[in-house]
Amino acid sequence: MFLKHLLLSLVIITSTQVSFSQKKKGASYQYTLDLTKVVDDKVYVELVPPATSKSEVTFYLPKMIPGTYAIEDYGRFVSEFTALDKKGNKLVVEKLNDNAWKIKDAGKLSKISYWVEDSYDTKIAEPEIFQPAGTNIEEGKNFVLNGAGFFGYFEGAKDIPFQFSIIRPDNFYGSSGLIAAEVGKPLSTINREKGSEDSNKRVDIFKTTDYDELVDSPLMYAKTDTAVIKVANAEVLIGCYSPNGKISAKQIAESIEEVLMAQKEFLGGTLPVNKYAFIFYFTDQPVMSYGALEHSHSSFYYMPEQTIDQMRGQLRDFAAHEFFHIVTPLNIHSEQIEDFDFNDPKMSQHLWLYEGVTEYNAGSVQVKYGLISPDQYLNVIRSKMLSAESFSDSISFTDLSKYTLDKHKEQYSNVYLKGALIGMCLDVKLLKLSGGKYGVRNLLLDLSKKYGKSKAFKDDELFGEITKMTYPEIGDFFSRYVNGAQPLPFAEVFKDLGINYAAEQSTEDYSMGISQSMIGVSPVDGKPKLKIATTQNMNAVGVALGFKVDDILVKINGEQIPDLGPELGAFIQKQMASLPTSKTISFTVLRKDGENLKETELSAPVQKVSIPQKHILSFDPNATSEQLALRSAWLKP
Repeated sequence: MFLKHLLLSLVIITSTQVSFSQKKKGASYQYTLDLTKVVDDKVYVELVPPATSKSEVTFYLPKMIPGTYAIEDYGRFVSEFTALDKKGNKLVVEKLNDNAWKIKDAGKLSKISYWVEDSYDTKIAEPEIFQPAGTNIEEGKNFVLNGAGFFGYFEGAKDIPFQFSIIRPDNFYGSSGLIAAEVGKPLSTINREKGSEDSNKRVDIFKTTDYDELVDSPLMYAKTDTAVIKVANAEVLIGCYSPNGKISAKQIAESIEEVLMAQKEFLGGTLPVNKYAFIFYFTDQPVMSYGALEHSHSSFYYMPEQTIDQMRGQLRDFAAHEFFHIVTPLNIHSEQIEDFDFNDPKMSQHLWLYEGVTEYNAGSVQVKYGLISPDQYLNVIRSKMLSAESFSDSISFTDLSKYTLDKHKEQYSNVYLKGALIGMCLDVKLLKLSGGKYGVRNLLLDLSKKYGKSKAFKDDELFGEITKMTYPEIGDFFSRYVNGAQPLPFAEVFKDLGINYAAEQSTEDYSMGISQSMIGVSPVDGKPKLKIATTQNMNAVGVALGFKVDDILVKINGEQIPDLGPELGAFIQKQMASLPTSKTISFTVLRKDGENLKETELSAPVQKVSIPQKHILSFDPNATSEQLALRSAWLKP
């Protein structure tokens, strides 16, 4: 979940804020970032700050940004931080921590400058930054500009307007959800004294109302590869950087257009934004993780570089999820999100809504508008149920949300699994109570009308407000399954829909000897490889193969296992499909031999084994008319 720029309600201006001349017309931060001046993989940043009457001020870069639910400490990447007065004399600066600098004699402050290193290929110590929230500096190739990594703010003054000028090569283009104040202005018209030296440089100028909007508006600069889709009232930009040209913005646009049009209908035919940007950075380097991060008017994607055919389905799923964040939290958000504290963040308890319901809707929209079949959709739901088994089911989701930075950090990914299943159960409950006329989609539209961009809800009051808007039974649902830690009522929900459900049963089937619960990921020569993380509950085929903990899987049946990425699943499915016609199954593994890894061949006869199956789902052909009516309301527009 990501902070979308939210129009702030009127607040009483404190004495600290007044000291930064907020009452003075035109007061703002004036930043310049020079992408043509790269030294040792760093870029130069210059700030003309708003005037202050304070004797000391503290300048911050964020410790954390919304949506990542992890500590970033962006200030680690700043070096040569300098504060100057009007005569060019250095002011005394005290570095307080990774993200804060105290500037003395601040009333004389005229300029701040510093150098920024990127996070993508840094050697700076952890914490590692999730790549869609990170920064990239590849001179002459690509720049990923997440604002939190380059621009800071003064304590008590992040609500002042910001202007930032990006000096770029003539043949570079900036992809962003922001609408530029000026684009492509020749640098020579600004720095006339430099003459022809600047003839191949251009300046793009952007303005934001405050720091929240700045952080909420990533940019990517590279040689132009863009496409535009018109979706209802919105212009949707696709910006793409593919280092080897394996995929293009046009191909991405063609791949996701259908789901965007379905989402338009899902949201009532209009969108709450006039411009939106999908920004894609593809890497040809080995990746241990990849993903996307949403914003109010854009989303940023970091993915392994592959062809459109290899990632079409995943692109559609990613796009569906991130695009739905224009509803939550842009139009539905708590006070913790509206006024996010970048250096002392407070977490909302409603990740079930921001991420869980968003993920649920990303699948629901696809089945409602025929992009996937009902049977495929049941497989999507079952997959989430199976994956959620690896997380604790005894933690309330409100607690998971509030403490996701510390004691429940390892449980965060469950927001996309159990969180989505909470959305599903809530949807079915609402539809049943309303006779199929009111579900989660209707609830979100009503909440958007009740709150909207400029009004935040109180964290502790949301459940009560939703209950008043709907039914008393919904309050009981939240008390039991979201604020409480009772297991979700799958049997009841699926029975209402006329879906056969078995929590657990065993079947006889062919096996490769490995299961999802056994597998982990480990780097080998900088590349992510599958490994055997545990041999507990290994079946007879795995025992016959002789897997050991920490075995690195290299080949299956003589074929190289792909690196972590979209094509891995297809490879595993291919190997599974070959089992019924094969006599043996073989693995090549790297196994510890003292301090080294030794290639070892494992082989065993193909055989059927008893495989415990969980969460088996199928449509009941004998469903009642009442069940069929509710199922139709659930699966159809």
